[in-house]
Amino acid sequence: MSSPARILDPADDIGTSAPTPLRALLRWLAFPVLLGAPIAAAIVLMPALGASATVLLLELLAVAAIATSERLLPYTDQWLRSHGDVATDLAHVTVSGVTLAQLVRPALDAGAVLLAGWLAAAGIERWPTPWPTGWPQVAQLALALVVAELPQYWLHRMQHEHDALWRFHAVHHSAPRLYFLNAARFHPLDLGLLYAVGYVPLIALGCPEDVLALFLLFDGTFGMLQHSNVDARLGPLNRVFSMAEPHRWHHSRELNEANTNYGSNLTIWDVVFGTYYLPHDVAPPVDIGIPDMPRFPAGYLAQLAAPFRWRRVKQQSA
Repeated sequence: MSSPARILDPADDIGTSAPTPLRALLRWLAFPVLLGAPIAAAIVLMPALGASATVLLLELLAVAAIATSERLLPYTDQWLRSHGDVATDLAHVTVSGVTLAQLVRPALDAGAVLLAGWLAAAGIERWPTPWPTGWPQVAQLALALVVAELPQYWLHRMQHEHDALWRFHAVHHSAPRLYFLNAARFHPLDLGLLYAVGYVPLIALGCPEDVLALFLLFDGTFGMLQHSNVDARLGPLNRVFSMAEPHRWHHSRELNEANTNYGSNLTIWDVVFGTYYLPHDVAPPVDIGIPDMPRFPAGYLAQLAAPFRWRRVKQQSA
């Protein structure tokens, strides 16, 4: 049984007293600084360093900045303490966050070529339309986010509605708390599919390498922020970006709350399709996880095996 959401104090969205002026300011600066600074730096550095080196350098700096911000500006002290999850999350980071990304990209390139060839064979020779390479890089990045988000939204929604997909996606929702490392807590097959539906359309549409690099940097940094224990606030922009405030409800143990906010980076499709959820009179519970599987495997190897022994896992973890 999940813990009830906590009634908010009108003076402060999460605490029992009004925040200091400095903390209030930092809440609003956290998102534009922690996400905007890496993107701006990438645009400046890529011509000199190249796409791959720039993304690697700035993602490492983003990890350090977000981890530090969790200590200086935490959303809740409960998520600062280890829940016996660090080793598992580090293993997911190593495999899903590093190794898988290196293996998936060539496969996505091949898939995009096949998609373009299928479209040409079907007589759709003028579609996909050429990517607007003349646009500013920031505008191209915005377009890439919108294009990739639509198939990722529907895949994520189906992962919650169909058991054949949920058995893989459940690994992500097994996290006992939200902090920057569990942005990579995904079964490799689950994450590979998410990559595919988002990146293949971009590659097939002719999205250039520098914009794909910006998208990769945005996606990786945003994922850490989305799952972070940083008390960042977006206000009305929560209806654009699927940041931590709405995403915490997605990890609720109450299904009517968890089956919302499917956006990976943006909430625009949640708004369009009616799955956006962000109440302002209550806070999301900090006791998160899978409600009907409280003993879901906690170890990395056991989580990799869980989808393939799903019936037994459900029986043992109920």
